[in-house]
Amino acid sequence: MAASLGTLHVGTLAVGARRAFAGSLAGSSLADRCLWDKLHARYRLDSTPTFDWFFGYKEAQGLLLPLLQEARAACPPRVLDVGCGTSSLCIGLYTKCPHPVDIMGVDFSPVAVAHMSSLLEGRQGQTSLCPGHHASQLNFKQADVKNLEPVASSGSFHLVVDKGTWDAVARGGLPGAYQLLSECLRVLNPQGTLIQFSDEDPDVRLPCLEQGSQGWTVTVQELGPFRGITYFAYLIQRSH
Repeated sequence: MAASLGTLHVGTLAVGARRAFAGSLAGSSLADRCLWDKLHARYRLDSTPTFDWFFGYKEAQGLLLPLLQEARAACPPRVLDVGCGTSSLCIGLYTKCPHPVDIMGVDFSPVAVAHMSSLLEGRQGQTSLCPGHHASQLNFKQADVKNLEPVASSGSFHLVVDKGTWDAVARGGLPGAYQLLSECLRVLNPQGTLIQFSDEDPDVRLPCLEQGSQGWTVTVQELGPFRGITYFAYLIQRSH
């Protein structure tokens, strides 16, 4: 069973924006691609180029960068953000990480992928993004996170990040969430780490993760609380 490994204080989405976003999801299936297409089309028109559910790169970097440091033997380490949406995670790693890193953001919404690609390439009058290290790479691809075969081979990533994607897929049923987990573990290097960010309590999430990742070790770190909300980082690594 997992143990708490520490506390990382995090920021969160502005209360008004979060309430508006939550209102958009009321009574809807978070596994519905059309829903996300509409939401991403809506928020990409705002003055802020990225939209983060839970929190963004700035708040997660204290957990992500040490994991990448451990994977530096592979140069550059490869990172996969499943269900990246229009989050700042991929862009933050690409522009802020001082070491080489090869990042792929995957989402089933073509609207999200097109928007993030435009930010990266500096289309629509924007300035293209500059990497934190000249050898770093970033790309975005459209794919179903429950079937990553078209974009990711087995054991090819050293860090797989899931920020709220399990939460969304599970709204369509736990079988889909287990498919997501299976695919994340398939593409993960045996020495790598899968990390899920969620506000779901460990009493609920841990039994599911332990059931779906036999042969792997699941630990949890508490994030926050912030404005009364506690988040969790669930880390899944190969058992030794």
